[in-house]
Amino acid sequence: QVQLLESGGGLAQAGGSLRLSCAASGRIVSSFPMGWFRQAPGKEREFVAAISRSGGTTSYADSVKGRFTISRDNAEDRAYLQMNSLKPEDTAVYSCAAASQTNWAFVRRPSNYNYWGQGTQVTVSS
Repeated sequence: QVQLLESGGGLAQAGGSLRLSCAASGRIVSSFPMGWFRQAPGKEREFVAAISRSGGTTSYADSVKGRFTISRDNAEDRAYLQMNSLKPEDTAVYSCAAASQTNWAFVRRPSNYNYWGQGTQVTVSS
């Protein structure tokens, strides 16, 4: 079984930066595509970014493109989300996810992922 644990959330001012980390334990996830999703109060969970097994291919939501960067360290079984130029609308609970069976065409869909972390709160003040 795979366990995912996020860290690095917190409070930031608009225009600031935070770096989220997702640590995996259990089965080795270096062969799994991984994604980051977020959910704000009263809103649906939304896709933020995804990264392929090798890290060579990434996908971003239009709302974060150019500001956020997803990366991974397969030797450490970790994934990261570097968030720059933060905006108040980025406030949400951010969760990492791993997909043991994937079709890259569907990486933006939460249903594509079968392992999820508990999430970490990110709050951006104006």
